[in-house]
Amino acid sequence: MGAYQNIFTQVQLRSAPEFGAPLPAGNDPRIGRGKYHYWAGKLGAAQIGPFYLGKLGLASFICGFLAFEIIGLNMWASVNWDPVQFVRQLPWLALEPPGPEWGFKLFVPLAQGGWWQITGFLLTCSVLLWWARTYRRARALGMGTHVAWAFASAIWLFLVIGFIRPFFMGSWSESVPFGIFPHLDWTAAFSIRYGNLFYNPFHALSIAFLYGSTLLFAMHGATILAVSRYGGEREIEQITDRGTALERAALFWRWTMGFNATMESVHRWAWWFAVLTTLTGGIGILLTGTVVDNWYLWAVEHHYAESYPSTNVADPSQSALPTPYKLVPLSGPVAPADAGALPVGNAAAGAPAPAPVVQPAPVAAGR
Repeated sequence: MGAYQNIFTQVQLRSAPEFGAPLPAGNDPRIGRGKYHYWAGKLGAAQIGPFYLGKLGLASFICGFLAFEIIGLNMWASVNWDPVQFVRQLPWLALEPPGPEWGFKLFVPLAQGGWWQITGFLLTCSVLLWWARTYRRARALGMGTHVAWAFASAIWLFLVIGFIRPFFMGSWSESVPFGIFPHLDWTAAFSIRYGNLFYNPFHALSIAFLYGSTLLFAMHGATILAVSRYGGEREIEQITDRGTALERAALFWRWTMGFNATMESVHRWAWWFAVLTTLTGGIGILLTGTVVDNWYLWAVEHHYAESYPSTNVADPSQSALPTPYKLVPLSGPVAPADAGALPVGNAAAGAPAPAPVVQPAPVAAGR
């Protein structure tokens, strides 16, 4: 029997726009009256709005907009305000942090990294304000705060890279620039400088949780789609009241891997795997340069990695190269390579003749 496998949603519901639960006293009003959009309904809920921005959301939006504008204007200024070059070179443009000569000084001249500091401050305010908004909206709706704390894990990694680690290293230059390719270049150089992050155990844990998150998401999504004909999308109901969909899904995984999650536990697994991705990643970055200077040597010392095997080949950087030439004097002066056709010295003026110049001559075979 054929099954619908497209990414787009099959069924779109239409009714009067849902305004949600009444807001508690003291809350700002929602914005908009709500409407339906066909293409939004292809990917998710078709209703757009009403929105609740609130004071925290508005402050977060303003700080984020100012940070975005400062980054863009600095990038534009770096190409002499040329709009064509700005668009052409945008992926390579960057707003760089202060250089190492400034250390961790709080107020750096604007052209020497001060704009980066202002941008970082505004962006951090924007993110923290949005976290506070997420937390307060969940509480106002009587929800758990799982989303806010998952977001906090990502903020932890953001703060480690941009502020906490540079603070312990004593230099803003240890932070990441704002830009697309420059930030990727920073990541590659950071790994090389500290002995390859692949030997950092917390980096390894972060990657394991990242891949594990995608695997859990794929397994769970595929399972629910597979039992959607039996009402499998009503997961919350089937946590406490098992139905045909849950029983079939559980039986499938017991048959294929000997163990199965429940409608509740699979969401807890996914939440923890996603949270631990950035949590362990932040720990690994914080330890780099502050506690461990070279992760490869650390891994060898702690039997986490093998040392490179000997190749019995001399390292050219550690020994002198053989010289298959001997020097023989020439009978007359030789003009320097950059002298052109001009003679060397001025014989008429009594200038001294240049000293004999020697040049290498090949060694005869057998000597």
